[in-house]
Amino acid sequence: MVKKYIVDLSEDEVAQLQSIIKKGKHKARTITRANILLMAAEDETDSAIADTVRAHTATVQRIREKFVIGGLDFALKDEAHPPKPTKLDEKQEAFLIATACSNPPEGRVRWTMQLLADHLISVGIIDSISDETIRQTLKKTKLNRG
Repeated sequence: MVKKYIVDLSEDEVAQLQSIIKKGKHKARTITRANILLMAAEDETDSAIADTVRAHTATVQRIREKFVIGGLDFALKDEAHPPKPTKLDEKQEAFLIATACSNPPEGRVRWTMQLLADHLISVGIIDSISDETIRQTLKKTKLNRG
């Protein structure tokens, strides 16, 4: 099979990739991608590269393609991930904070994360929510009760 994207590295790029590998101060993904590019420049087959770096051949092909299309930095860096939508809006968050600051239910000394989550569900503020989401929300607002 003929390779569509041929990796041709300059001396500066080879030095930069070898520096990334030797220092070991980068993400494991970046080091793996650097190894892939160096081996691809030495005309290794995709399957041999994949076996050596313990990756899939599709990963090797994608890294070669990214290098040819966008250059060295584009091939080494991760794409930005879109932000996850928040579970609670401002009104729901305000209700959570007000509830956490209020007196706990009868027979309890304080609100727990699970009690707060169950209370939000029973009141009908939200359909489902985990105690971890409650904890993160209160931590973000510096009201963590735990």
